[in-house]
Amino acid sequence: QVQLVESGGGLVQPGGSLRLSCSASGSIGVIYRMGWYRQAPGKQRELVTNIFSTGTTTYAGSVKGRFTISRDNDKNTVYLQMNSLKPEDTAVYYCNGYITTVQPMKTQDYWGQGTQVTVSS
Repeated sequence: QVQLVESGGGLVQPGGSLRLSCSASGSIGVIYRMGWYRQAPGKQRELVTNIFSTGTTTYAGSVKGRFTISRDNDKNTVYLQMNSLKPEDTAVYYCNGYITTVQPMKTQDYWGQGTQVTVSS
């Protein structure tokens, strides 16, 4: 199995920055994609950004130019640098990984437990 552990959430003022981290551990064979989703109160979970094994990245329009996803392949870790934060960025942020495990050999989505990001003055 695979575990995804997030860190880095918290309270920040509008215009501020935060960096989230997500580390994958376990019986990892191949990481095809990792990314971040978020869910605000009363809203559906939405995709924020992805980074693929090729290095290709995608961003939701609402965060493009403000958020940056990066990865450290040696550490099986992805980072989300969030700049120019707005109150509407307030949500629980979830790490997601589409990963093939070695034992058993299986490919599926894995999720972290979520980390709260609150943007407020």
